[in-house]
Amino acid sequence: MIIEVDRDNLFLAAEIHSASWKDSHKSFCTPEFVEQHTPERQREYFSGKMLRGSRIYMLVDDEPIGVVSVTGNLIEDLYVLPDRQNEGRGTRLLKYAMDRCSGTPTLWIRQDNADAERLYRRMGFRATGKKKTVAEGFDEIEFILG
Repeated sequence: MIIEVDRDNLFLAAEIHSASWKDSHKSFCTPEFVEQHTPERQREYFSGKMLRGSRIYMLVDDEPIGVVSVTGNLIEDLYVLPDRQNEGRGTRLLKYAMDRCSGTPTLWIRQDNADAERLYRRMGFRATGKKKTVAEGFDEIEFILG
């Protein structure tokens, strides 16, 4: 089941985000930077997003295992615990998030994230050609549905 994150389950969502973010960024970020992304820090990150109007959703099967956020038509923060990936859970969360977008769904991915790109293209997304530099040598590319 997918549930909306609120104050009562915010820390569970932050734990998922922390563990998944660390795993996905450890190959190209410094260990010190990766370790800064604690559940406490990610709780503050999600709390701030919620205050600015984002809605955060959590996938719970036998336990909480994935998160995604939606702000208007922008999908972000799609993460599934590392040991629960490649079983259709990311696809499930993405479909859920797409249905909650206020317009045509858009998202941004790391330019080197081939797994995410495959998922998004399979779901009907295409690159728009827009890029943004997050850090030196680290770009994200925009995708839009359709």
